[in-house]
Amino acid sequence: MQFGVYISLAAYFILMLGIGFYAWRKSTSNSEDYMLGGRQLSPSVAALSAGASDMSGWLLLGLPGALFASGLVEAWIGIGLFVGAFFNWIIVAPRLREQTERYDNALTIPAFLSKRFPSKAMALRTVSAVVIVVFFAVYTASGLVAGGKLFESAFGDLIDMGGWSDYSIGIWLTLAIVLTYTVIGGFLAVSLTDFVQGCIMMFALIIMPLVVLYSGQGSGFGGAGETLAAVDPDFLSLFNGLTFFGFLSAVTWGLGYFGQPHIIVRFMAIRTLREVPAARNIGMSWMAISLLGAIGLGVFGRAYAVRNGLDVADPETIFIVLADLLFHPLVTGFLLAALLAAIMSTISSQLLVASSSLTEDFYRLFLRKEAGETELVNVGRACVVLVAVVAAFIAGDPNSQVLGLVSNAWAGFGAAFGPLIILALTWPKMSGAGAVAGLVTGAVTVIVWISLGWGSSFLGGPGIYEIIPGFILAFVAIILVSKATETAGEFRPIDGRAQPAR
Repeated sequence: MQFGVYISLAAYFILMLGIGFYAWRKSTSNSEDYMLGGRQLSPSVAALSAGASDMSGWLLLGLPGALFASGLVEAWIGIGLFVGAFFNWIIVAPRLREQTERYDNALTIPAFLSKRFPSKAMALRTVSAVVIVVFFAVYTASGLVAGGKLFESAFGDLIDMGGWSDYSIGIWLTLAIVLTYTVIGGFLAVSLTDFVQGCIMMFALIIMPLVVLYSGQGSGFGGAGETLAAVDPDFLSLFNGLTFFGFLSAVTWGLGYFGQPHIIVRFMAIRTLREVPAARNIGMSWMAISLLGAIGLGVFGRAYAVRNGLDVADPETIFIVLADLLFHPLVTGFLLAALLAAIMSTISSQLLVASSSLTEDFYRLFLRKEAGETELVNVGRACVVLVAVVAAFIAGDPNSQVLGLVSNAWAGFGAAFGPLIILALTWPKMSGAGAVAGLVTGAVTVIVWISLGWGSSFLGGPGIYEIIPGFILAFVAIILVSKATETAGEFRPIDGRAQPAR
């Protein structure tokens, strides 16, 4: 690893910390500032913050690695995510932005649900807070695994700490940097760094596939196609070995968007409802470019590896391997900064949402109802550190797969909160008991499904992604229980307004 790489990375770290200190001076005076940036995000910042916090290290590690190993058929995950994100902006974004402010300025998803369904307020806040903290610990761990793999592959020659492995050093260094700007600057720091990180990620995913495609003999689309056809005639087929359940398991990743707290919280922070369409257009454009780049990286990276006899032991490190081989050290540093950006943007967002839930839905609810704003901000900072340390221990296994951890947490949130959020925003007859039933049903179904291994093999056949049964059963549970327990005193949104049912 050459000195130029360290210069680029040092500049990136200084920029992230500088943004953190700027946000600390501008927007950490009270809990609304610390948790939602005062609801003053511009459309571009909100859009790229949602995208960068969503994509994480799986965009540059997990997805290219899956395509590198299995071919274009893995692109169905990206297609499903794109469709799901679009409908999330259409269905959830405008309604959540308006209703969370109308319902007594709710700052977290559990707080919104408790005010939307006052008859089950305590149960909703408690259960949803537990679900958020548990699944975010796993989700954050996936980002730390990516950080550990990055350091192990690229920076192992930089630091020698005796009994500490390169992987462990990578986990704790990644965590230390993220914690610094997240603890200091809160939501505004996370959102502004997400914006910068999103731009870096997109540029990297434009540059990298093009350079890989046209490097070496037999390059270009034609050369790559011939190389891959020699390896596997169906490598570039979207349907190679694709079963019905395999197709469903891939495209239904898109269902998860409706229930991801770290993504939909950005909708709550956009400046005005009128700016939601602009944010949607920016966000979807960024996502299309980034997904195409990640798909191209995995496919063209495999062609390059075959053509040049390159042995890639872990497909999820193809981005790191090619960045080191093909670019000037200063550019390599920029590309590795893009990977760190993908990792850190998601970790910081997840830590802040989990911290906000612990602060608002546990500490303030059960321990200190009269806590002042300064105290709540400080408690929020302490909770960020607590969740981070737990996630670091979960990520301790160097054999962990980024995409596997992400898929588990993604399904947990999607099944637990997805049907709940959609129906809470759109169905006036939903009851508090139905909300609790859906939340519990979705989360438990996913946990049981994972525990029984049915995601890999179901009843002797191919596996079914756990978000499918979780989402369906949660949706059914909400509808059935709501119809059985509808109460006249429940508050429901009518024409987007918080009014008592009549």
